[in-house]
Amino acid sequence: MNAPPSPPGTERTDGSSVRIGALVPLTRPGWVEAGQHLLAGLELAVREVNDAGGIGGRPLELVVRDTAADPQRAAAAVDELAHLGVAAVAGEYHSVVARAAAARADALGLPFLCSSAVLDALTEQPTPWVARLAPAQSHGWQVYADFLLGAGHRRIAVATQPSVYWASGTRILREYLAPRGGTVVELDVRALDPAAVCDELVESGATALLLLVGHPDPAVPLVQAVRRDRRLTEIVIGAPAGQPEFPAWAALLGGDGAAVPFLRYLPERLGPLGARVGAALRERLGRAPSFVAFEGYDTVVVLADVLRAQGDEDEARVGGPWPRVAVEGTRGQIRFSRTPGISVWQWTGAPIQVVDRDPAEPDRFRVLHAG
Repeated sequence: MNAPPSPPGTERTDGSSVRIGALVPLTRPGWVEAGQHLLAGLELAVREVNDAGGIGGRPLELVVRDTAADPQRAAAAVDELAHLGVAAVAGEYHSVVARAAAARADALGLPFLCSSAVLDALTEQPTPWVARLAPAQSHGWQVYADFLLGAGHRRIAVATQPSVYWASGTRILREYLAPRGGTVVELDVRALDPAAVCDELVESGATALLLLVGHPDPAVPLVQAVRRDRRLTEIVIGAPAGQPEFPAWAALLGGDGAAVPFLRYLPERLGPLGARVGAALRERLGRAPSFVAFEGYDTVVVLADVLRAQGDEDEARVGGPWPRVAVEGTRGQIRFSRTPGISVWQWTGAPIQVVDRDPAEPDRFRVLHAG
């Protein structure tokens, strides 16, 4: 990317800018590729806001903090950013990390627009301070379950690791599939190595294996083991959380990483704004942008609209700005609403696709299903 994030201590303190705190995973064990794409979208939108005159004539400034997929580090960053006087906090990719950030933002009365995390319960109680652009996990993963059912899969195995996020995904799939004739078999990768997972798949009679595990380990070894097991040539490997979205997946797995369906939050065809932003993001990243980069861009579009409407950095700290939002994002018109079972303000119009990498051309994505 063109510009690295500002290190701590280099932000302006003279009040000349309107500051937004940005939480992104930029170092391991965070998903660094996702963080880079998220930051690219955030930075591009900030540049364009400033080129158009900023916020009431004041420049918009991004104050970046690396969460490294650490919930405690994210919560501490929210405290620091609040102390610096940011008007709002934005970003984050990992759901468990976003939940920690949302809890602190809620406690502080600091607006937080979550860009990419999908976990339904970002906060324990309904809050006026937190909103989300990404679809809730319950919605997106139900779309994925519809795709599985439509493809004829009724017995689904899930390889899992301990995590609130993975446990939530397993529950969503089980509850949605059961009344529709589907069953879920859970395989704990703490107790099973890749070879043992293959044995369990054969024994279970599952026709699909979903990777509810971290990337690259153990996701990559699991894919390699299944692809090489002649007993499992007909089984479908899926990754609803989106592990195959980024180039590292293809680099590590080659052809083995193709035909692994995952969730992506893009429309079938981008409109004029999305196409223009996509081209600019491609130039900035040196590769095709993921949906996460578009989420980053849309995050700043929303916050700029909120800040312009309220006109002052201090006024932006008044609760409840989300119901008034109505802006055109790269992937459609963005409005927020209260959704049953979701504790934060939610954009319900985010597009959802199930896509995979084409075996004949692994750098090309195929749209298999849309929700």
